[in-house]
Amino acid sequence: MDPRMNVAHSLRALPRPTKTPNHQVSEKTGEFQRLFTAHLQQQQELKISKHAKQRMESRGIEITEAKWNIIQEKMLEAKQKGVHDSLVITEDAALVVSAKNATVITVLNREEAQSQIFTNINGTILID
Repeated sequence: MDPRMNVAHSLRALPRPTKTPNHQVSEKTGEFQRLFTAHLQQQQELKISKHAKQRMESRGIEITEAKWNIIQEKMLEAKQKGVHDSLVITEDAALVVSAKNATVITVLNREEAQSQIFTNINGTILID
């Protein structure tokens, strides 16, 4: 008899799953939700590259904290929609932002931005 045909001895009954009390499930769900929310909040914070920071300083571009918060929210929204690199246009400046890395890559004032061609951008955000 072919040994490959004799599999009856290797079959065993699978252990029955044990029921987890509902309070344990909700505790695990709550913990997951807390960790997930913390992770999203951590990802929301935009970083400014050294190059972008130098450009902002040399051009005298200042962005208020309230405006940064709006940009961060819109970048998170754009990332959720599949945007990788975005052009963010405000009243005073144009920013090229990597949604993937949550990093401001470069900053131009609006006058400079009018004469530029932006490439490798798959999303644009207008903020007044």
